[in-house]
Amino acid sequence: MFTLNARGKLLTIDRPQVMGIINRTTDSFYSGSRFTEREPLLQEVAKMVEEGVDWLDIGGQSTRPGAADIGEEEEMRRVVDAIDLIHGRWPGLLLSADTWYASVARAAVAAGASMVNDISGGRLDPDMLGTVGALGVPYVCMHMKGTPATMNREALYEDVTTEVLDHFIRRIEDCRQAGIHDVILDPGFGFAKTPAHNFTLLHNLSVFTMTGRPLLVGLSRKSTIYRTLGITPEEALNGTTVMNTIALLNGASFLRVHDVREAREVVTLVNAYKKQSPDH
Repeated sequence: MFTLNARGKLLTIDRPQVMGIINRTTDSFYSGSRFTEREPLLQEVAKMVEEGVDWLDIGGQSTRPGAADIGEEEEMRRVVDAIDLIHGRWPGLLLSADTWYASVARAAVAAGASMVNDISGGRLDPDMLGTVGALGVPYVCMHMKGTPATMNREALYEDVTTEVLDHFIRRIEDCRQAGIHDVILDPGFGFAKTPAHNFTLLHNLSVFTMTGRPLLVGLSRKSTIYRTLGITPEEALNGTTVMNTIALLNGASFLRVHDVREAREVVTLVNAYKKQSPDH
């Protein structure tokens, strides 16, 4: 159990959270997550709400390996318009802005977002940490080397678990100094990581719980799954469920997913399983 202060509202989190992915892009790696038009976007949000989503994470640009930056202005338009639309229709729904731009984070929170999810952990915009601290919302701090356009060339580690943990320890202190109280850690599966790195991080996920911070895992339909299985992202739902199960057993508090119903089933079954453990 942990608490989060989301725009002055204290949330008591007593079970793993399911975060649904809404991409306002034409080039995200999984075609089923692209929602550029108003009506399909609203239909997908309604579906996720019906299936029991806890958070929605709204992003405006693809962060797949090799993806080019669309720029601050276009991301602002995509993300803030969607948050304004969704918040107007579902005012109680918890929304997260997926951005590394401080200006987009600021506008997104003004439009109704209650969290900032930054794949760069504050490295790509020096104003991000101070901005989030001033906004008073939770912050997802992810580990990534380079940028989406360059990260594949930077997947080099002597000990990936130790290096990611050291990075988090430093960034948690940076966040504290910037006035951010609620930090959620994301190891950055697939971001400057090979499949071997990703499996190592998943195996060692519980190591990161020593920080005392909630862990977010984003493995949904990613290449570690579909390349290992020799399938496509469209066929990777079952593999995603397997990986999400492992993540919850190893300490994950958030699952960032394309498929809400299946993720909620994982949460329900893993919680039931844990209740029967001798230590419970």
